[in-house]
Amino acid sequence: MSGKRFPAMIRIEIAYALRDRQSLIAMEMEEGGTVEEAIRRSGMLAEFPEIDLRRAKVGIFGRRVSLGAPVRNGDRLEIYRPLIVEPKQGRRERAQQAQRRSRRG
Repeated sequence: MSGKRFPAMIRIEIAYALRDRQSLIAMEMEEGGTVEEAIRRSGMLAEFPEIDLRRAKVGIFGRRVSLGAPVRNGDRLEIYRPLIVEPKQGRRERAQQAQRRSRRG
């Protein structure tokens, strides 16, 4: 018998969410793969053609990682959509709206 070893398989999930639609794909892949390989193999890019991996931010369990990061068994990969409003600007706008409401009331 030859000493050939087959790569171990791992189970992962890939998540992407829009305001009105979410997708969570469970899949298996070979151990030693990267975040980018997993996303490309998942079919997520076909389901959501607006995802641009050159610009998209990605993470594993809420922690930002690079596309070249290794994927481990049980990981949940997340593709983050671009922010519509920068957080500081959003807080500033909400504070201004609250001031206007308090002046009226």
